Amino acid sequence: MNDPDTPHQEPHLHPTRVPLGRRITNYFLTGLVIAGPIGITLYIAGWIIRVIDDFVKPLIPPQYNPDTYLSIHVPGFGLLVAVLAIILLGFLTANLVGRSLLQLGEKFLSRLPMISTLYGGLKQIFETVVTQSSQSFKQVGLIEYPRKGIWAIVLISTEAKGEVAAKVVGDEPVLSCFLPTTPNPTSGFLLFVPKSQITILDMSTEDAAKLIISAGLVAPVYKGEKPSPQELLAKVNEAESQPKTRA
Repeated sequence: MNDPDTPHQEPHLHPTRVPLGRRITNYFLTGLVIAGPIGITLYIAGWIIRVIDDFVKPLIPPQYNPDTYLSIHVPGFGLLVAVLAIILLGFLTANLVGRSLLQLGEKFLSRLPMISTLYGGLKQIFETVVTQSSQSFKQVGLIEYPRKGIWAIVLISTEAKGEVAAKVVGDEPVLSCFLPTTPNPTSGFLLFVPKSQITILDMSTEDAAKLIISAGLVAPVYKGEKPSPQELLAKVNEAESQPKTRA
């Protein structure tokens, strides 16, 4: 029998040893998570640089091409020339003479049947992406689509204007929403949804893009999220398993 005057001795808890094979697997997966995005990013960046170099370098006179004098290939020189050329083009078209020449060129292209349609569409796309990017997709929302009970993420661009806003029945404002597809968010559907039928989310457009591309595997952290009962129970068990120190 235990002496009641003898203080109770709590058993010493030994940490569970993780098997060597599991540790090696965890190290490999951790390294893969770090090296995978870096490697894919560098590969895509290198591919873009090679494509631009292959297009721009043949247009550069040989006396200005460093490959003429060096025995090694200089990657990125074509990209640098392209960026400088675009900056110079923007500088020239910013003054009166440049704008006049641009208008003259556009007037000439507008008379060509196929080229005018192609040029007009591409110009509108580039102007929308470049000049209005700061105003596009400021909010993320949820709508019931394609039927009630099923929710889809949409990127909210702006309030509908013009004929669309005038022809929609009701006094409630209608928002222009882009419903992207998974895993390619560059394609999707343009929807005009009443404001009351949209649940605005706190996540940013970047977090929404990660969620869409990963097919829901990468979910952003939500500050208002409450822990589940299983998580609470796990935290209690973890706190109880910690060895207690006596004063």
